[in-house]
Amino acid sequence: MADSRRSVPGTDRVLGEPDIAATLPVLGVELVKRAVHTAQQRARDGEIEPSAVVAATLAELPPSASSVRRVLNATGVLLHTNLGRAPLSDAAIGALREAAGATDVELDLDSGRRGPRGAAAIAALLDAAPRAGAAHVVNNGAAALSLAATALAQDKEIVLSRGEMVEIGDGFRIPELLTATGARLREVGTTNRVQLDDYRQALGPDTGFVLKIHPSNFVISGFTSEVPVSALRELGAPVVADIGSGLLHPHPSLPGEPDATSALADGADLVIASGDKLLGGPQAGLLLGSADLVDRLRRHPLARALRVDKLTLAALEATLRGPRGPVEAALRQDREVLVRRAERLAATLSAAGIPAEARESAAAVGGGSAPGHALPSAAVAIPERWAKPLRTGQPPVLARVEQDSCLLDLAALPADADGELADAVLRAA
Repeated sequence: MADSRRSVPGTDRVLGEPDIAATLPVLGVELVKRAVHTAQQRARDGEIEPSAVVAATLAELPPSASSVRRVLNATGVLLHTNLGRAPLSDAAIGALREAAGATDVELDLDSGRRGPRGAAAIAALLDAAPRAGAAHVVNNGAAALSLAATALAQDKEIVLSRGEMVEIGDGFRIPELLTATGARLREVGTTNRVQLDDYRQALGPDTGFVLKIHPSNFVISGFTSEVPVSALRELGAPVVADIGSGLLHPHPSLPGEPDATSALADGADLVIASGDKLLGGPQAGLLLGSADLVDRLRRHPLARALRVDKLTLAALEATLRGPRGPVEAALRQDREVLVRRAERLAATLSAAGIPAEARESAAAVGGGSAPGHALPSAAVAIPERWAKPLRTGQPPVLARVEQDSCLLDLAALPADADGELADAVLRAA
């Protein structure tokens, strides 16, 4: 036993091994040392041979210095909130790399003096939504609504329908967010029905603005009525439309989803949307509207606390100016293509002795977008017991458990990841 312990290679020797040394610039000395010490202890405890310490260290090392792990999304939910919502386009990923070092985010290179922050991203946003007189970007949609309420309705009233007083997830509720800004709420109508006269009777000298919120994560059906932005504009008070999902234009695959261009055309003074949903960009809150209103928001002291960093600005501009990203590609894909992919994947797994069956499936947009709207998809069904091994593997695979099966839905997974998914299933099996 003593001889075995003496034969365990020392830390400096292990760190000097070429394969280990190559990881030091990426992971850092302390992180690698922890992996070395874990492998050494396993050798001392007799779990592995001393000669296997280097291999055990490599197996112990994480893929990066960050604990955030890339996940294969086989849930069939395109914008999965727990998985970070929109996967970025290649153009946006390239922009992040370019912006990671020193950048001209607040510098005019021609004059050598300080320049306007995020001007290029704002210009790209206005090019994409030309009906807006101006635009501003903050760090998420809730922040955008908070800024609007603080700047336009502090110590005043916000008039909104009872049926639009929504909870946006994780216990956060729009009414509480609004009242936290110092605004008062004037509720009109009922849960399922509201009329224009309900709004009209609520208006008064204390009205800050009329708020129209798209119920983006639920559907009310049956005996219902709501008032569109085009009618609310007749009231004479400023109209703020929170459309939520980030569509800048009508989308052929999502006919019922509101978009910024249509809301502005209908008379909204200010439109609020999220950049990390259907727009397919980084987390951001987009404010589009009349120039004087947006300027009031931009100059408010709270705007400084809510501003976005250089990485968000770079990724947002690249999303708007670059080629179509993964979200748009997923929305437009053909079910027959997905079925063929599922059949090939099922055949590969079956050939390896894994019970696998290709099935038609229904995917969802997710992320507080297009509630109740099903997207045609295809999936591979394997035994339910493999859901956890897949979820805890490397890379992790998040599937959907349904009717005693583990469904690998391909709607949110790019085609070039099919081979990696098959390998993950084989390892789990």
